[in-house]
Amino acid sequence: MFLFSNKKQDKLARDMAEIAKKKSQWGDVWKRLLRSKLGMLGFVICLVLVVLSVGAPLFTSQDYAFQNPTIKHSYPSAQHLFGTDNFGRDIWTRLLYGGRISLMVSLIAVLISSVFGITLGAIAGYFGGVIDITVTRILDVLMAVPSILMAIAISASLGGGPINTAIAISVSGIPHSMRLMRSTVLSIKTNEFVEAARATGSKHLRIIFVHILPNTFAPLLVNSTLLIGGNIMAISGLSFIGLGVQPPTPEWGSILAAGRQYIREFWPIIVFPSMCIILTVFGFNLFGDGLRDALDPRLKD
Repeated sequence: MFLFSNKKQDKLARDMAEIAKKKSQWGDVWKRLLRSKLGMLGFVICLVLVVLSVGAPLFTSQDYAFQNPTIKHSYPSAQHLFGTDNFGRDIWTRLLYGGRISLMVSLIAVLISSVFGITLGAIAGYFGGVIDITVTRILDVLMAVPSILMAIAISASLGGGPINTAIAISVSGIPHSMRLMRSTVLSIKTNEFVEAARATGSKHLRIIFVHILPNTFAPLLVNSTLLIGGNIMAISGLSFIGLGVQPPTPEWGSILAAGRQYIREFWPIIVFPSMCIILTVFGFNLFGDGLRDALDPRLKD
């Protein structure tokens, strides 16, 4: 009984030490990220955009679909911070709720492409041989097709809407996630802890999910952060040509499309949505670059 108690205490001590080590590692990552001025600038931009979009009802009291033709094409004022569009709708409100849609669709697309890319990359990198060649060549064919053309073709086939747009955008991201995962697995699977797990009789799935995947988290996190900005550009592009999120649902690309005929007469309807897209892509790219440097152990000092 005493021996069993000691074993339990030893296991608890090891678990606590492991938790403390992980907390220390992420603490170091955060400290290195704080030292990156551009990375923190990107983080602040992303944080502000996410807070404004998610908490849209807190920052506006108006309905994004409410129309008042008597005040259409009003310039920015205290009542309407960014003015009103050609239907008299508040542009500030529509941009806030449009940010919700853009971020949601982008995150869903990243999730879909990451799940398929991670799965295919882990299988190809771990097993190698014919499986690796087959998976890689199939995805090479996908990479040969320009991403925007593929998104247009898939969106035209599935129709508009947030979910269909996310699916259309996600397909072009699968090969990139797969290649990153494959190269990471190839560099990890030769390590001693993987060989030890294999020697003790661990199954392939256990080795992949328990020993390999946790060590691929850093590059996949950076890749996902960078994908968000690119996805928002693609979403806005699809909505701009009428194949993405459909009106009256607000989305930055569709807001631009609705206002392009007034570009010479009423600048707010073009300038403010464009600024939202530019700032979002710029912020996520800066944050992704800063996060990549913070997670790189070679730049620890």
